[in-house]
Amino acid sequence: MDKFLYISMTGAKEALDAQRLRANNLANVSTTGFKADFHQYRSMSVFGEHYPSRAYAMSERPGTDTSNGTYMETARDLDLAIKGNGWFAVQMPDGSEAYTRAGDLKRDVTGAVTTGTGLPIMSDGGPLVLPEYEKLVVGVDGTLSITGLGEDALSLTQVARLKLVNPPASEMEKGEDGLFRLKGGGELQSDPEVQVVNGMLEGSNVNPVNEMTAIISHARLYEMNVKMMQAAKEMDEASARIMQN
Repeated sequence: MDKFLYISMTGAKEALDAQRLRANNLANVSTTGFKADFHQYRSMSVFGEHYPSRAYAMSERPGTDTSNGTYMETARDLDLAIKGNGWFAVQMPDGSEAYTRAGDLKRDVTGAVTTGTGLPIMSDGGPLVLPEYEKLVVGVDGTLSITGLGEDALSLTQVARLKLVNPPASEMEKGEDGLFRLKGGGELQSDPEVQVVNGMLEGSNVNPVNEMTAIISHARLYEMNVKMMQAAKEMDEASARIMQN
């Protein structure tokens, strides 16, 4: 009975873990630049002194879907979306660098430009700082040009260029904070081939219908394993009654 019970128990636990992953995807269906996580089950045989006659369930996140999300027009100067492949570079609180597709930028009172979550956006020269301006123009290559306060409306001065990178997807991994980093650590060099679109945002690439269907499937799998655990209990009680007789 104990083998039967433990196999059912691990199946129920892994079904719950899978539900959490799917629920996280679904919760971020409206998050700018969010990339959905993949999920899969695996059977893990138990090896020991005897033949591996038992197999436990294991759920895992084999990777992340890095395909582009839908693009939404906003017409806002500091809303940017990457055209095709590439990433924005952001600075973490510990000084390290991470990468995101979220281009919902904002400028604070000091001129520092951050993402919607408050992380400093990087330029080729470090964290991006913009002076006060009347007009901002962002080129397709990530260059930022402004018309300063009181200046001629036709004059533009280039002040910085966004740090845009484009590593192979196989070299990137997603952290629990939703940001991407190099698997071996370190920082990437700017890629001049990456292009941005001004006045647009890239939405999440989560498919809500697929995620809801998967959540229902995992819930049924959990219920099935719980029923198997109950059946194991009933079999154990029946065996005890037989031994008493």
